[in-house]
Amino acid sequence: MTPAARIAAAIGVLDEILTGSPAEQALLRWSRASRFAGSGDRAALRDLVFGALRRRDSYAALGGALTGRGLMIGHARAEDLPLDDIFSGQGHGPAPLTPAETAHRASDLPDDLPDWLRPDWQAALGPLAAEVAAAMTDRAPVWLRVNLARTDPPAAIAALAAEGIGTEPSELLPSALRVTANERTVARSAAYRDGLVELQDLSPQLACARLPLSPRMSVLDFCAGGGGKTLAIGARQPDARLTAHDASVARMADLPARAARAGLRVTVADRPKGSFDLVVADVPCSGSGTWRRTPDAKWRLDRRRLDDLVALQAQILDRVAPLVAQGGWLAYMTCSVLTAENGRQVSDFLARRQGFRLVEDRLWTPLSGGDGFFLAILGRE
Repeated sequence: MTPAARIAAAIGVLDEILTGSPAEQALLRWSRASRFAGSGDRAALRDLVFGALRRRDSYAALGGALTGRGLMIGHARAEDLPLDDIFSGQGHGPAPLTPAETAHRASDLPDDLPDWLRPDWQAALGPLAAEVAAAMTDRAPVWLRVNLARTDPPAAIAALAAEGIGTEPSELLPSALRVTANERTVARSAAYRDGLVELQDLSPQLACARLPLSPRMSVLDFCAGGGGKTLAIGARQPDARLTAHDASVARMADLPARAARAGLRVTVADRPKGSFDLVVADVPCSGSGTWRRTPDAKWRLDRRRLDDLVALQAQILDRVAPLVAQGGWLAYMTCSVLTAENGRQVSDFLARRQGFRLVEDRLWTPLSGGDGFFLAILGRE
């Protein structure tokens, strides 16, 4: 596909997303209907669509309309691309610009945040609010976690390099590797297949590195999902007794195989019982810290959905509190930067639950640690 044809395809996919379709579903439908497209075309289309969603409002301002075509005109103007060559109507490219589109000029560009959310964003991030919002418009880097139960960072870096994958360790955590070359081949590499590395963003790696672990401790990952944090804990403490639970059992379908690949044993529990030395609750949230990766979620979130999530988080905290052993730990996590889901949620829990105390809390943002991520460690007396 030519660059113009890719932009024409992006216009169609974006129009579908703007009418309410999730981005991944819209891209999948296009891929199935476009068997002629190669892997390079699909990757380029994905980059165009996700880039436009990250900067939806500013691209719409540059392009003159909140439509797929308006967003791609805005993209071309932002990247200083040759508009007349792309919008020529030739071959499979989009139709030429109208006189109104050619004459359109934008003045001040918006910050690419939903209007209703801006006060919450400002209150949560203070003087960093604008800088973090700008960072959310960039593509997120790919991070890997070295499985310390199988190898060490230098050996993992060498194994990846042998397959043409460039990496560099984080200054904050040596076992976290940022991919600098050939990121799309990581999941097909022998280093990944053999369990030397796992895909995991830097901020949850930093959060897991702060968890209070000790030999033979029992650990429950209550909202385990695919089990990334379960495996990260096991890599730090290989003899920990690991149990994973998720409200959707299907999300954990690959966990046994991933654990075996990592050289760990994990018990998958439908209804965890008893008590645990450490309970990790990475709860469902707005995902406001991960909007670089799922930018369409930013525009689907509304106040009612946020309030529902806050209520669900409180229910989960109350559900897991009795599972924490006396003298044990509760680690509350979100991939959000919003106070309602983070600090306020923790303070409300402590106000209604006797016997817990705040030991530490920490908020990472794209300015300091990969995705936006929150951790609070609570100790049970």
